[in-house]
Amino acid sequence: MNVAQELPDRLHPMTVKELQQGMRRASFVYPFLGIHALAIAAMATEFSTGTVARNEYPGILNLWMLATSGPFWIVVSLVCGVAMPLGGLVLMGQELDEGNHELLLLTRLDRWAVVKGKFFILWGICALSFISLLPYVVVRYFIGGVELLQELMCGLSVLGCAAVCSAGAIGASSFRHIGARIGIVLLFVGSFLFSSVVALFFCAMVTHKMHASLFAIFFNLNGLSATFCYVVLGLAVARSRMRLVVHAFEVKPSWLVMGLLFFTPFVVSMCTAMTGAFGGFLGLIGMALVGIYGDITPKVRTALVPQTLSPP
Repeated sequence: MNVAQELPDRLHPMTVKELQQGMRRASFVYPFLGIHALAIAAMATEFSTGTVARNEYPGILNLWMLATSGPFWIVVSLVCGVAMPLGGLVLMGQELDEGNHELLLLTRLDRWAVVKGKFFILWGICALSFISLLPYVVVRYFIGGVELLQELMCGLSVLGCAAVCSAGAIGASSFRHIGARIGIVLLFVGSFLFSSVVALFFCAMVTHKMHASLFAIFFNLNGLSATFCYVVLGLAVARSRMRLVVHAFEVKPSWLVMGLLFFTPFVVSMCTAMTGAFGGFLGLIGMALVGIYGDITPKVRTALVPQTLSPP
């Protein structure tokens, strides 16, 4: 049975296209089957050794919390948050190498529509795999005695890491040479880790001593902003490689976005220092907006056709 016949017409064409291809990939099928076996083994290890630790800073994108919350969350983070998103390293190559992006851009689709369609399907597959593990989370809560808030934040952190890694993998896949892809991945991961650590660590140190609600608001705001910023920058890398026309006076779009990846940690550091460790999210949101509006598709000027004067 054709999958397209079962999907509603209001879905975006790129979403339907990527969904049909993504559900057949081995990068979805094998991890989806293997993660359940790994999750059961991790739960058995937790219950036998009691390796679950309570974290004092539960929040979104707290990577230290994920690393110390037991083998179960380590397995889920590595598979759903890292391994499955790396399947995006081949997504843009099939469009750019064969020239499919030129045909897509001749339709009503724009560059954002193409990269967003690939991102939502890749991240959706990771989220679907994670949702299938929720029964194990419930079992850990009722049997293992883990903290509900910490479990919730671990889940949101896994989804955030999956989103960031998916966008970074899609951006790196737009380069043909393997060395360039590795370089983009290293630049992207380094920029993300530096910005996240600066924004989240100093925010936690300051707000945790004041009030719990203040910590929850600003820490999670910084975590969500870091996720949004680097999802945009990762997709902006792939979007910049699809640019069909570059004027002689313009900076090469891919170099512009890579410059944003390089300078974002410095902007976040300055915003964090100037706001007393509260406002790292201001720099993250600002750089995300630059990534959205920095690479503008040139507009074609319509020729001025002289109008024929009608007789009086």
